[in-house]
Parts: sequence; structure tokens; C-alpha cells
Amino acid sequence: LQKEMLPHVSMAEGSESKKAYFFGYMIHRLLLAALERRELDDRDHFGKKRLDLAGPLLANLFRMLFRKLTKDVYRYLQKCVEAHKEFNLSLAVKHNTITNGLKYSLATGNWGDQKKSMSSKAGVSQVLNRYTYASTLSHLRRCNTPLGREGKIAKPRQLHNTHWGMVCPAETPEGQACGLVKNLALMACISVGSLSAPVIEFLEEWGLESLEENAHSSTPCTKVFVNGVWMGVHRDPANLVKTIKKLRRKDDISPEVSVVRDIRERELRLYTDAGRVCRPLFIVENQQLALRKKHVEWLNRGVDDAGEEFKWDQLVKGGIIELLDAEEEETVMICMTPEELENSRLQSQGMESQENDNEFDPSARLRAISSAHTWTHCEIHPSMIL
Repeated sequence: LQKEMLPHVSMAEGSESKKAYFFGYMIHRLLLAALERRELDDRDHFGKKRLDLAGPLLANLFRMLFRKLTKDVYRYLQKCVEAHKEFNLSLAVKHNTITNGLKYSLATGNWGDQKKSMSSKAGVSQVLNRYTYASTLSHLRRCNTPLGREGKIAKPRQLHNTHWGMVCPAETPEGQACGLVKNLALMACISVGSLSAPVIEFLEEWGLESLEENAHSSTPCTKVFVNGVWMGVHRDPANLVKTIKKLRRKDDISPEVSVVRDIRERELRLYTDAGRVCRPLFIVENQQLALRKKHVEWLNRGVDDAGEEFKWDQLVKGGIIELLDAEEEETVMICMTPEELENSRLQSQGMESQENDNEFDPSARLRAISSAHTWTHCEIHPSMIL
């Protein structure tokens, strides 16, 4: 029960009640879906997907080979004890195990054990395409969906709404791999992953109640999940979300952490794991862009007025640009252009907007609706979806 059942919740002793609550939550959602009280989850939603990068892939391979090495040492030690021989370290540790394993996987692209080459992933390492500079860049940002190429399933191949700004809608091979091999969009980046411990610590300080304390209370609460693990419940989620976002913009919490508040389900989901595709957006506060002319000048110079260096990282840490993943993107309001923001600001003050109907731009993603919105973010440039 400790190691095999729900290992992501906890592997420590005494976490059985936590697992029981999580199990109950799973069954509750299953029944709601079975009774058609909630729609089924979308499997092609980009926020629910994680990309396997070089780091985690190599780490898993090394972990497997290192386990093999320790097993060999253990066997040799047993033999030595049984035969009353002296233990020789240089004989016990076979130095070829890890070297040859890594070499084999990188050379053939079969990711995994040499003996179990049927079950391992194929084509993980490829020869880098050096045909032109552009083809190299394209090859470096390619991602592959591990589905059989023969199947005639249409859904995973189609363009999903959540792909906007994350993967390029145009660049995909034709033929059987169409839609399964995607390329990242221009400004999309992949989260490296950070520790969840600081986030959990912060939550406990800010009034997170554990499940055991709150089992029998009838006050409406919001469930708090960190990386898919049910941590507890909270009474004032709106304030909590506001605080976490403020901290993230001040770089107290890693800028990659994503905060998803699902009001209908009364859930707050925080993600700190690796492999989420994120994209940058301008932050809008009180219908004003957080970006000012001085920031653009500093970027051109590379230093700010105090002489400190000013680059992309400073924009992210200074609360001017925010990285959002596909799931958090659904909880914010994004306007396409700064002009749209200006119009909405004028309308909220009761003035006429500046645009004429006959100047309608057919290439715009959606026509500016003539009602004022409270925008929270602004697109950096609409061409960044490619």
C-alpha cells in the first residue's frame, strides 16, 4: 500500500488516510462522469500533456542502469559471503554497465534496456538535421506524439483550441505522421520544473487546512491540489490566488508555477512539474499594460537606469511578462492587441471607441466586441502562434 498504490500522493508511512481521501475523490469524479453530470475530460487538451525532455529521459535511463549496477554488486557480494572469499571492489563494479547502456541508447535511439529492446521507445535520439540553419532550428523544436502511425484516429491529429500559441498550426509533416509530429511555436518554452516544497510551505502558512481536520465541517471550501496531490482545503481561495500570483510576479515563487482556479468545481490546482508548455504574455493591470516605454528603452540598451543588466529574465521577474501554460490560460482574459485594450478602456469610461466598422481587419482572430472587458493579459504579437 505504501509503495505501489498512489505513489505520487506519498510514499511515507502513515499517509493512508490521505490516500483514502484521494481515492474517494477519484471515485466521486468517476461517478459524476458516469451519471453525465460533468463532461468527460478532453484527452487532447494541451494543458494535461507533459513533454519528455532530454534531462528526464537521460535521468530515467541512468536510474535504470545504476539499479542494474547495484544488483550486480549485490549478487557478487552474496557469492563472496557464501564462498568465504575476499570482497574485491574493482571486480564487483562492472564499469561497462552504465557506459555501454548510455552508448547503446544514444546510438540506436532505442531508449531503455538492450535486452528489452521491444518494450523500449524507438527514435528518441536522432541525427541532428544540418541541411540549413532553419531546418536545424525546426528539428530542435520538434515534438513527437507516441501513437501508432497506422491508426486512423483523427482526434489526436487535429488542431486543438489549446494549441494556440503553444504549437505551430502549419508546420507538420504530411502523410501518416500528420498532426502527430508537432513543432513548438516561436515563443513557447517548456517548464524545467521546480520544487513543490516551498509552495506547500507557503500554503500551510496561509491557512491551508488538512483533510483530517476538515472532514466533518459543512462550510464550503475549495480543494487545493499541488501537482495532482490533494493537499487540503482553503476557505478564501480568491485571496489565496491573488497572493500567489503577486508572489510569482515578484519572483518569490518560481515564475513557472501555474495557478489554475476552477470556480465551478471549487478546486485550486498548482503545478510545479517539468515538461509543461508555457508561453509569455504581457500583464495588464487596471486596463493598462505593465510594459512602459522605459522598459523598451532599457531592453534596447541592455541595461536599466541604475546600470544593472536588463534582459528577458528581468521582464519576467519584474512582473511585466508572465509565463502561462495551457491550463492557466483558460482562467484569464487575453486581448489580442494593445489597441483593443485602449478601446476597452475608453468604453469603460463611457467614450466612443476609436475604430470604424468599415476598417474591420479580416486577419484579426476575433472582431473587437463592442463591450468593455476586464482584460488580465495581452498577446505579445498575434504572429507568435506560428
